Amino acid sequence: MSDPRIAIVSSTVPAAQAAREALLQRYSEVPPEDADVIIALGGDGLMLRTLHRYMFLGKPVFGMNCGSVGFLMNRLDTNNLPERLSRAHSVAVKPLHMTAHTASGQVREARAINEVSLLRETRQTARIRIRVDGVVRLDELVADGVLVATPAGSTSYNLSADGPILPLRAGVLALTPIAAFRPRRWRGAVLHNTAHVEFEILEAVKRPVSAVADFTEVRDVRHVSIREDGERALCLLFDPEHNLEERIVKEQFLP
Repeated sequence: MSDPRIAIVSSTVPAAQAAREALLQRYSEVPPEDADVIIALGGDGLMLRTLHRYMFLGKPVFGMNCGSVGFLMNRLDTNNLPERLSRAHSVAVKPLHMTAHTASGQVREARAINEVSLLRETRQTARIRIRVDGVVRLDELVADGVLVATPAGSTSYNLSADGPILPLRAGVLALTPIAAFRPRRWRGAVLHNTAHVEFEILEAVKRPVSAVADFTEVRDVRHVSIREDGERALCLLFDPEHNLEERIVKEQFLP
């Protein structure tokens, strides 16, 4: 990209606003629909919101970290942006598609870049039946919840729930229990990315459960279906020295 048309999305934190002003002094801006690349200024939360908001445009996103963690971001530097973009490596991330049926009969759909998680709504543990590709794999999970994570999201909530870190190109998903009480020794499963995962909520009235796909929460669900959205691939751009795939591999060797 020798002279890319850029759109800028920024969080409200002072560092992001200052970076936005610095970029606008050097480069002209166009609407996201007309851009060659979207520049996201903020933290991982801002990156996820940007990917969700512009998911259907198919534009690559280059993030610069103005937040705290910034796992999905590059370092903050407003100089030499065209050169950085021309050298950037692209990473394709496929979201999950969730279909949730509620106790009131509603059907809600949402996509998740990190994970879809089911969580108990009250003090009582959730009771969940798990099917994979139509086969009951776990007749009853008694736990605080359960989640399905993408490789990009495997270092987030999934990791904190003792789920596995997944390489980006492995073609797999993580199925991870959250504070499982029974079966006690079940630590989850690694599934092929074509798997169709279904959760049936047992005793849904007595033990209500919510389903969360990144930013979308659906309460009082009875049945949740999750698949990888094979028709949609999000493109993230990274500096060669800040490659996402390499950082995910390194996460597996941290003490």
